Amino acid sequence: MQFRYNFRLYPTPGQRAALAKAFGCARVVFNDGLRTRQDAHAAGLAYISDGDLSKQVITQAKKTPERAWLCDVSAVVLQQALADLNTAYRNFFASLTGKRKGPKIAPPRFQSKRDRRQAIRFTKNARFQVTAGGKLRLPKIGDVPVRWSRDLPSQPSSVTVIKDAAGRYFASFVVETGGESLPATATEVGIDLGLTHFAVLSDGRKIDNPRFLRRAERRLKKAQQALSRKAKGSANRKKAAVKVARAHARVADARRDFAHKLSTKIIRDNQAVMVEDLSVKGLARTRLAKSVHDAGWGQFTAMLAYKAARYGRTLVRIDRWFPSSKLCSACGTAAESMPLHVRSWSCLCGAAHDRDINAAKNILAAGRADRLNACGGRVRPSIAVAQADETGSHRGAA
Repeated sequence: MQFRYNFRLYPTPGQRAALAKAFGCARVVFNDGLRTRQDAHAAGLAYISDGDLSKQVITQAKKTPERAWLCDVSAVVLQQALADLNTAYRNFFASLTGKRKGPKIAPPRFQSKRDRRQAIRFTKNARFQVTAGGKLRLPKIGDVPVRWSRDLPSQPSSVTVIKDAAGRYFASFVVETGGESLPATATEVGIDLGLTHFAVLSDGRKIDNPRFLRRAERRLKKAQQALSRKAKGSANRKKAAVKVARAHARVADARRDFAHKLSTKIIRDNQAVMVEDLSVKGLARTRLAKSVHDAGWGQFTAMLAYKAARYGRTLVRIDRWFPSSKLCSACGTAAESMPLHVRSWSCLCGAAHDRDINAAKNILAAGRADRLNACGGRVRPSIAVAQADETGSHRGAA
């Protein structure tokens, strides 16, 4: 299995200048390759192969006065920029032919030097290495200091150097490692994600929603106002833009840290985890869009997925159309309607339910049914037919 390990870099001023040159050269090669293919397509010529494109925009371009400065950076960085372009084209063609699932992919676009995020990649051919002193040695850049938070489990196959919008530098290592086994446990849990509580577990526990963006809105507002008052193109505007980016980075870092800690605890404590397959993109088009984005459900479920695969746990995603809130976890009867303002309700069988805990219990039962039913039989409780006047939406409407 392949995993990424990210570490903070602290390059010297000279190394920052060398990295800026590498970022620019990679961007120019990417744009030259894209322009060459677009010109060939407009002229009715055949699609330029990856090898021919590399010869034109790298090998031959280095011999011209206009692109002679490409020799100042590692050739692997330039090759990887073209590799990204080739991958973008393959994804675009696969999307056109229907081989790629999901929404349609747009053709590659030109990269701008004003993009807040810059990245370059070094593979083993570049002969990067971690020195005995704990620094990252990059060709034609030097030994960059690294803030190591943990050891790498094996030798990395590649490293991506990233500069984010806040001006921070990171090294992202790709490491091949085997799965780690955790002690087996008989505990299974269902998770109901929400906004009032970030997660409600089937055992009755409720995890509060931290609302990182809401808590930082005042600071973000002041930073945005200060940015809007600066003259466009001025040095002060650039400084104000960095302050805004740093404020947003603090929010994103806090949200990521919360999701990492919670997902790790859930995976370690439970052998199987059941969670709803929420349509975050659809919910982000409603009046609750800001709160949905602030919750970060997609990031949290993605962490659950890869950590379950890494540690030998089971993650089951329940169909988003499963009526977990309306279904009685005791007798299986479905209520006719369940508005959002109803937080507790009683079933005709006499069972009293907390809406979220009941939904988590139903998610757990549905996940167990999907795991244990190998014959394809129907093991879930039957669902009552919706009334004719009940509001709803078509599946494709979201």
